[in-house]
Amino acid sequence: MTQYAKIASGLKLPTGAFVDGRFVPAASGATFETRNPYTGALIATLPACSAVDVNDAVAAARRAFEAGVWSGLHPAARKAVLGRLADLLMAHREELAVMEAMDSGKPVSDCLEIDLPETANAIRWHGEAQDKLYDQIAPTAPDALALVVREPLGVVGAVLPWNFPLLMMAWKIGPALATGNSVVVKPAEQTSLTALRLAELALEAGVPPGVLNVVTGMGPDVGEPLGRHMDVDAITFTGSTEVGRKFLEYAAQSNLKEVCLEMGGKSAAVVLSDAANIADIAETQANAIFWNMGENCTANSRIIAHRDVHDELVTELAKQVPQWTLGDPLDPGTRQGPLVSTEHFAKVSGLVESGKAQGARVVAGGEGAGGLMFKPTIFADVTPQMDIYQQEIFGPIVGVTRAESDEEAIELANQTQYGLAATLYTASIAKAHRYARKLRAGTVGVNTYSEGEISTPFGGFKASGFGGRDNGIHAHEQYTELKTIWVNLSRD
Repeated sequence: MTQYAKIASGLKLPTGAFVDGRFVPAASGATFETRNPYTGALIATLPACSAVDVNDAVAAARRAFEAGVWSGLHPAARKAVLGRLADLLMAHREELAVMEAMDSGKPVSDCLEIDLPETANAIRWHGEAQDKLYDQIAPTAPDALALVVREPLGVVGAVLPWNFPLLMMAWKIGPALATGNSVVVKPAEQTSLTALRLAELALEAGVPPGVLNVVTGMGPDVGEPLGRHMDVDAITFTGSTEVGRKFLEYAAQSNLKEVCLEMGGKSAAVVLSDAANIADIAETQANAIFWNMGENCTANSRIIAHRDVHDELVTELAKQVPQWTLGDPLDPGTRQGPLVSTEHFAKVSGLVESGKAQGARVVAGGEGAGGLMFKPTIFADVTPQMDIYQQEIFGPIVGVTRAESDEEAIELANQTQYGLAATLYTASIAKAHRYARKLRAGTVGVNTYSEGEISTPFGGFKASGFGGRDNGIHAHEQYTELKTIWVNLSRD
């Protein structure tokens, strides 16, 4: 038994939704099970909440907002609380990492080394930023004063994905709380445990009751009522484009709340004719698709390679596969765990089979490895007409497409409805600048796979994004309302 398996056996797991500073059952008493995707064992039973529970959470959030217990604090005071929360997250990092690995199938080493530090950093960074932002005074005649100020929206609903449960929660609540809002979080039903624990730690850090609430349950029962709620001022969502469209409809059909969507991706890595160090590129691209089991919206699931480097790249990429050890997420040596659920495994398997049927050549993998494990898979001879080229697979599956010229490679990369991220490899600084601008994506990594960092805005073009960005100071803007205050100075 690994040290993390021992921690898992002793975990005290949450069993209630978190509303107004305490754990509560669903009003109906209904529950649902959350299971370990690696073992299939029951982890916990959580409240299957409904619109009634959403109403209670929103009401608690509104009361806290109007009372000013958080929204009325000096930004430096909010900063101090969020700093304490970041400290608590790191103090409990092993507990949270094990909980996340059990719930999602993510390797515990990734949770410890990437997710937890970045989660704490996101909370701390947004808290630190808020007391350094200034409002403005507009130019006017001497007899008037025009203040341009930003005020918190009020109640923010945050609907989270299952692939990075803690980190995506931090990306949402960090700027929303820093700007003074109250928040109601709907975690993915597959991965709710760490969201509940984070809310409990936030209370310990000094976030007042009602300011941060977590309501567990299914999308139609919790997510939709949150999206339609007349007293929710904004919705921030990360997930599929299909569901993101629904939140736009909910906003239009209710109170025209602000909507910020970070949705699907089909990110391309473009390897130009002059790209050097193909073995290094292959290693980077293996990480870009096999990391987190490919359950990542920016995963480079398409590689567009110039004919001069195509064959070498496919060969070198195949050499990377044995390094991606499949196994128990609680084993520190595991690099790839199971897919998150039976339903998702079936989707990934179906798309892989479609690739085979449509003529793509399997270079490595192409099948499951027992349970919900899926082997790292490489397809070659992929064309834009294939489903695996156009559809988001969200698994450890990459397709390689040959381009006859650098210009064609860029054109092929843009032949998708998505535009979240892209990668470009070239030895020419001129090509790097020219082609990075031609790639229709919100983030372009040059000679590296990258999503940027907490200081850079993250979001997509086309069907990958709408209404705002996560990360950076830009994220603060979507959780505030812009107001002009016009003062007549000609009267005493």
